[in-house]
Amino acid sequence: MKKRHILLGVTASIAAYKSCEVISGLKKKGHEVTCILTADAERFITRLTLETLTKNKVYKDMFELPEKREAAHVSLADKADLIAIVPATANIIAKAASGLCDDLLACTVISSKKPVLMAPAMNENMYGHAVTQKNIRELQKLGYHFIGPVRGGLACGSVGVGHIAPVEAIVKRIEKILK
Repeated sequence: MKKRHILLGVTASIAAYKSCEVISGLKKKGHEVTCILTADAERFITRLTLETLTKNKVYKDMFELPEKREAAHVSLADKADLIAIVPATANIIAKAASGLCDDLLACTVISSKKPVLMAPAMNENMYGHAVTQKNIRELQKLGYHFIGPVRGGLACGSVGVGHIAPVEAIVKRIEKILK
């Protein structure tokens, strides 16, 4: 497969560290990766870690001055061949389903005509909640792709459906969508 550009959105979940493994998997396949880090995600993983792994600038602030005078959310959306949100919290799923654009990641997703893959990771009760399930169905109707979550250990100490999908499966799914 030819080299593609993946825009990786990282949201505020304990599973944010899995985004590093996804970056490594994509880079090994020869893909370019750029990240958008939500403000709360930075409580779990740093910009420096993601920049070191991607060898690219990590974007976070909607109003950060870009190197060029262009709207970051539009230029990032245009440059990407696919947007992957790993992990995808109930919050970003709800934002995408409702069209809420209150941060750089949400604005970039809604500015894009490219495929979007979400890898949910959250507490089983949050994932199974009727509102979250309705939001996922609405996004699927719009063409969004989802992978997981799977049954596994959760941050709260319980075991249930809400554990992020395996990294290898996420990377394979990204490549399948890109074909």
